[in-house]
Amino acid sequence: MKSLFTNIMKGFEGYAIGKILKYLNDPGIISFAGGLPSSDVFPLDLIQKAAVKSLKEDWDRVLQYTPIPGEKELMQSIIEYLKKDNIHIEPENIMITTSGQHGLDLVGRLFLEPRDIIVIDLPTFGGALAAFEMEDAEYIAKDIEEDGSDVKGMETEIENFITKGKKPKFIYVVPDFQNPSGITISLEKRLALLSLSKKYGIPLVEDSPYRELRYRGSHLPSIYSLDKNQGNVIGIYTFSKILCPGIRVGFNIGPHEVIKKFSFIKGANILNTPKLNQDICTAFLREYDLDAHFKRSIEYYSEKLNFFLGAIEENFPEDMGVEWTNPEGGLFLWIALPEEINTSELFYKAIEEKVAFVPGDVFYPKGFRRYNTMRINFSYPTKEQIVEGVRRLSSVLKKYKAKKKK
Repeated sequence: MKSLFTNIMKGFEGYAIGKILKYLNDPGIISFAGGLPSSDVFPLDLIQKAAVKSLKEDWDRVLQYTPIPGEKELMQSIIEYLKKDNIHIEPENIMITTSGQHGLDLVGRLFLEPRDIIVIDLPTFGGALAAFEMEDAEYIAKDIEEDGSDVKGMETEIENFITKGKKPKFIYVVPDFQNPSGITISLEKRLALLSLSKKYGIPLVEDSPYRELRYRGSHLPSIYSLDKNQGNVIGIYTFSKILCPGIRVGFNIGPHEVIKKFSFIKGANILNTPKLNQDICTAFLREYDLDAHFKRSIEYYSEKLNFFLGAIEENFPEDMGVEWTNPEGGLFLWIALPEEINTSELFYKAIEEKVAFVPGDVFYPKGFRRYNTMRINFSYPTKEQIVEGVRRLSSVLKKYKAKKKK
């Protein structure tokens, strides 16, 4: 039967991080691997009350098929919510998705044919790479800098590819506290990316899961808001990091012709997003004290981040040759080890010591892989686990380096 698979599926191995999770079933393992928000900040009371209310007052519609684009109440709530971010859209500019990952899949299905070109940062979100790999994409990929995308480098390569008759289909970025690096794109570079998009007529896909989770520094405008509804930007959003991931609800925003096509694709692959889950998100936006919720989340995660940075400073002295980012928000930081360290090998050694991380190579597309980096999630483990987990990581690295020298 394998001979009947499509060419892309014959070699497609799935979402690499998803496969890593099977190694984490041991409750004794301290995990810095999954991109998990903390259950401690989930608004459980609201979720329970909203679910009961929805099932009690509207059970027949809740248990039926519902509109493909999404529930009007949720769409209108999102429209109002986005106004505080200076994003002003109409219902025709929004579609509810079943998570941010679904939103990325829709982008790939709409724009990509085999061997089409995408412009990305290195590293970038592994889930996006998985979605785009399903469409057999190729890449213009430039190393991300301390203040974000290498826009000049991107432009040089875009011009080279256009000269060869291969114009990129879109530019993909995560501007705020990027997954995996934690880097935030500066205002100057946001404007430069938008200018690049306009100059070459290449849409810009802005993935925004973490915007509300800023712990320090100045709030920066989204690229979508900077575009002022000129139709150059597509926004990908999710409730996974600001509410909870189990709800599996997100939304895409963009030009009407793009959203309309997204709706057609959604109708063909998953049909509709569960109304009960959408009702919970509506209650979250309309009935919950969002300012208090985000303040509590920011204080909680900020403390975790500072705690992790202190632990890594203590356990990874300068002579170990380890470098790490210091993000202004989000859920991740990025660690670079000496070139001779292969973190894909180190991962299995770490599992033996009952600590886990994500090897950095999963955040690079084929042809661009690097093996001396790792992504750390600091939001989920407890403080005690952070202290012990970082100590274990340091021990694993020392043993690995000592064995390499033999």
